[in-house]
Amino acid sequence: MRTDIEKTLLDKISDLPTLKGKVSAWQSEDKKVVFTNGVFDLLHIGHIIYMAKASELGDKLIIGLNSDNSVKRIKGDDRPVNDQDSRAALLAALFFVDAIVLFEEDTPLNLISTLLPDILVKGADYAIENIVGAKEVLANGGEVKTIDFVEGYSSTSIIQKIRKQIT
Repeated sequence: MRTDIEKTLLDKISDLPTLKGKVSAWQSEDKKVVFTNGVFDLLHIGHIIYMAKASELGDKLIIGLNSDNSVKRIKGDDRPVNDQDSRAALLAALFFVDAIVLFEEDTPLNLISTLLPDILVKGADYAIENIVGAKEVLANGGEVKTIDFVEGYSSTSIIQKIRKQIT
């Protein structure tokens, strides 16, 4: 039997068709839907601040989460450190995250094209014209924004630090 907390966390993790229905309902209530994506392998303060700032741009925050297979293709065979179910549950535990959806592709273009969020967000290391899905969101009347990263934090640097301490 699942606890209320487990149910709440699992309710935030959606497949694309279910999430499309939620987004349509939110938008019909004039809620601004914000979308960002990433691997979020080892959750750190940089991730938390980035997502919190993204959530402040609208009313509902959706996280597109790379699946394990997608992460392996992008980051290499030794990643992810945490599996997709664990990463999704950790994100679902954040009060400012309203929905998580996994994607198998290398980019979230299909998610973005299907959901058509009001605001698409990426890190400021991206130029807006190079952000996957920007063209689709802008064509639909939405906005594309970037957020500065917190310096000195990355999952890769954390992994490297751990490896140094082990050897």
